[in-house]
Amino acid sequence: MQFIDLKRQYAALKPAIDARIQRVLDHGQYIMGPEVAELEAALAAFTGRKHAITVASGTEALLIALMALGVQAGDEVITTPFTFVATAEVIVLLGATPVFVDIEPDTCNLDVRQVEARITPRTKAILPVSLYGQVPDMDELLALAARHGLPVVEDAAQSFGARYQGRPSGSFGAFGCTSFFPSKPLGCYGDGGALFTDDDALAQAAREIRVHGQSRRYHHSRLGVGGRMDTLQCAIVLAKLDRFAWELERRQTLGARYTALLSATGLPQTGQLGLPTVRPDRDCVWAQYTVRIPSTRGPGREAVQAALQAQGIPTAVHYPVPLHHQPAYAALCCPECCPESLRAGREVMSLPMGPDLTEEEQGRVVEALRGCLEEAHA
Repeated sequence: MQFIDLKRQYAALKPAIDARIQRVLDHGQYIMGPEVAELEAALAAFTGRKHAITVASGTEALLIALMALGVQAGDEVITTPFTFVATAEVIVLLGATPVFVDIEPDTCNLDVRQVEARITPRTKAILPVSLYGQVPDMDELLALAARHGLPVVEDAAQSFGARYQGRPSGSFGAFGCTSFFPSKPLGCYGDGGALFTDDDALAQAAREIRVHGQSRRYHHSRLGVGGRMDTLQCAIVLAKLDRFAWELERRQTLGARYTALLSATGLPQTGQLGLPTVRPDRDCVWAQYTVRIPSTRGPGREAVQAALQAQGIPTAVHYPVPLHHQPAYAALCCPECCPESLRAGREVMSLPMGPDLTEEEQGRVVEALRGCLEEAHA
């Protein structure tokens, strides 16, 4: 069993993907070819944003967004420590300081109630992460940001296709940013990403920054990076878009089925297993289906992972060590802060997930997990 079965996905899309790739090979415009503009138009329509700007990766999307907003040395950006390192990495690369705010224990998203207390005169932006495929409390966060005159940048790398109160992920704040890393809900076959905005000036800044700050050829009006998304990768995402609505529906069906099957085992009721929560005013695209294995009520996560692996069932941990305990970032925050992030890092475990997971495979995962937890509890 694959953790995410990209080979199975490719088999279903092979004619469309191969044709798209061949078209690029035929016209030979590997940098900023026609597929780039075509994909940007499709992404803008999908998110309902005025502008979509493709870039080299999700990390570049975050970096370019912050650069376009003028984040620089001495500034602070509020974010979560329970995320992939890129979220804070781009802040530090610009000479600014990430200010970490803890997560909600049930969704693992930024706890918006704790944000205002961390705002200072140096705060330049707020960067929430739509973790595991679910958008955080954006209405509350945007209202708070507006009161303080702060832009919000949504890190939607794991939630492209999700909706919050009817609005798509990526459509919130000054910028929405996403990743097309292969394992993401909408992925290419390498690195890629995109930014979304309704602001003409910010869009122009982002477009210039991604080509080394050029406003026209060899005229560099601002600092920039080499941040373009390759034409071939854009072509692959275009081919995948034709199946994406089905994949989103399938992900939500499988996510709900995981929750129902695992609830029926009785393990959540005994405290041996924690299930993810989805708020009633939003959905989740299940970039990961992530459960909690409390170490105080059973064998512990590592033992569970080993038992599942012995049965051919892969798992993953997103993320074992929060950023404020990572060596490169430890000095930015006291070790005792963000206790929910630390607890999540000890307990979370992601199960195989993806639109091409079968019900039979899902049943195997549930039965194996039930078996090893019940055996340990006996």
